[in-house]
Amino acid sequence: MPTHTYESPLSSRYASDEMQYLFSADKKFSTWRRLWLALAVGEKALGLDITDEQIAEMQAHLDDIDYDYAAKMERELRHDVMAHVHAFGKVAPSAMPIIHLGATSCYVGDNTDVIIMRDALELIERKLHRVIAKLADFADEYKSLPTLGFTHFQPAQLVTVGKRATLWINDLMSDAVEVAHRLNTLQLLGSKGTTGTQASFMELFGGDHDKVKILEEVIAQQMGFQNGSVPVAGQTYSRKTDYFVLSALSGIAQSAAKFATDMRLLSHLKECEEPFETNQIGSSAMPYKRNPMRSERICALARFVVADVANAANTASTQWFERTLDDSANKRLSVPEAFLAVDAILNIYLNIAGGIKVYPKVIERRITDELPFMATENIMMRAVLKGGDRQALHEAIRVHSVAAGAVVKEQGLPNDLISRIAADSLFGLTEDEIRAELDATRFVGRAPQQVTEFLETVRARLEIYDIYDKKRNGGAVAVDAELKV
Repeated sequence: MPTHTYESPLSSRYASDEMQYLFSADKKFSTWRRLWLALAVGEKALGLDITDEQIAEMQAHLDDIDYDYAAKMERELRHDVMAHVHAFGKVAPSAMPIIHLGATSCYVGDNTDVIIMRDALELIERKLHRVIAKLADFADEYKSLPTLGFTHFQPAQLVTVGKRATLWINDLMSDAVEVAHRLNTLQLLGSKGTTGTQASFMELFGGDHDKVKILEEVIAQQMGFQNGSVPVAGQTYSRKTDYFVLSALSGIAQSAAKFATDMRLLSHLKECEEPFETNQIGSSAMPYKRNPMRSERICALARFVVADVANAANTASTQWFERTLDDSANKRLSVPEAFLAVDAILNIYLNIAGGIKVYPKVIERRITDELPFMATENIMMRAVLKGGDRQALHEAIRVHSVAAGAVVKEQGLPNDLISRIAADSLFGLTEDEIRAELDATRFVGRAPQQVTEFLETVRARLEIYDIYDKKRNGGAVAVDAELKV
């Protein structure tokens, strides 16, 4: 690792090797060559004078890229695409005359961008479903464990630990739908030419419109795009595509940050914790600390991704006519880094989701402190059934609740509301009768059932996804939940 130049932490600390490869020079320039091959194959099939020898020579040299020679040619020609045309022609000399025939730079540049985004979205989709699967197991395990609910981060009615997890899953399920939509609608730029009119290809095919259209279909099929190419374009595909893709990534980042924020709060409450390794150090100064560093990292990376979408929005809105080049430098940063950051977010999310530690005794203690207040309506109804006056009982409970709250807040003592009510003859209830109303499972509503019903939908999607994944990608790709650092 070089130590004297800047290196992006997305590469050195966060993103997976799989995602980094998709935005590597090897992936980019080998895809350029595959696009040139697809172009030549299509042109040959449609009658242009291209030989089997030329096709075979191109096919044999898709990955052996001489970067030094390409850099030398770019210094001479001041043009990256033409430099790589020459580098390809150097190892496939018989094909040199027909490489890039009829195309403009965006034929390889923009089509490659779309191909890489497709492949990267597929990797994101696989990891997203794996996180959902881990959270589904967690939700199922804790579907019936009561816990204090919060609104405004103030004690509210009880939920269950598993029910809370379904909120995290539901957000990710909506993200999965959006990613699938982007994958199912993504199209290549195709072979549109310098201003999108396909004039150069009309020239090559003697004005034959059908052959020009068929060429695009052949290229799309060879590159694995069942949706074909965009129907119209300037020299580039619409930069709205980048905005839509980055928006889907932003959605994942938002969902992950919400989960991570909840985990940070739960860690503070000591009810749940993210994984904490045996030799992990929480603080250089305070050895006892167990900082939620994984969740904090998700939040930090998510903030970057959410802000990054503005780059794509501004780029899409400032394009000039058929094309301008002020998007190029920005796209080289904003698109890859959004994918690398979301890849890192999902790696961390998977790590946390597979090892959340729950502390039932702490949860129970907090419920014990708050449940007497929540049970007051039940207690009041029981007292009414024994002949009490509802309005008088309501006022008595209000007075006792204020006094018990003061004991908790001002004196730091346990909640004594139950003993206060038991001592009040107005209620006519013993302490045992009152405590019978304090079974926490009676206050979670349909939470356990909601979890079970929701997870049926989740697992149905995961089963469909597994079949779909194997068909599209030749088998599921294992994702390591361990962190890089």
